[in-house]
Amino acid sequence: MAHAPDSVLLSSATVESGEGLAQHIRTGHHQFIADEPAARGGGDLGPAPYQLLMGSLGACTAITLKMYAERKKWDLGKLVVRLKLIREPAGERVERVLDCADTVTADQRARLLEIAAKTPVTLTLSRALHIDTRFASTEPTEPTEPTGTTG
Repeated sequence: MAHAPDSVLLSSATVESGEGLAQHIRTGHHQFIADEPAARGGGDLGPAPYQLLMGSLGACTAITLKMYAERKKWDLGKLVVRLKLIREPAGERVERVLDCADTVTADQRARLLEIAAKTPVTLTLSRALHIDTRFASTEPTEPTEPTGTTG
């Protein structure tokens, strides 16, 4: 497949079907398996595709925010990114909740939200779906995996 002269390859992967619904994924020198849960006919040998998608978005968010905070010499403490992919009649959307040390100021949190909106994977996905991001409150955390998750 030919690419436009000004295009840039961001990533590549090779996926080979395995037993049942299991998929063997190779990207760079990494190898892992994606699968569907048993309830969806898979062997549950690895995360489902939507779980991988949310993991990718969360990893990119956390990496970008940590890099930014290190440059600013901000101590985020333990940064946690919780994500939910929700299908609604109007389409899919992502809820992204950030949690970090209480020592991070309101101004710093506001800037981190701005940065989160501009992470590379966020920009790629936001061209196709809406992503809401907020900081966690002191409310108890709720489960992030709805039952019957499909990929």
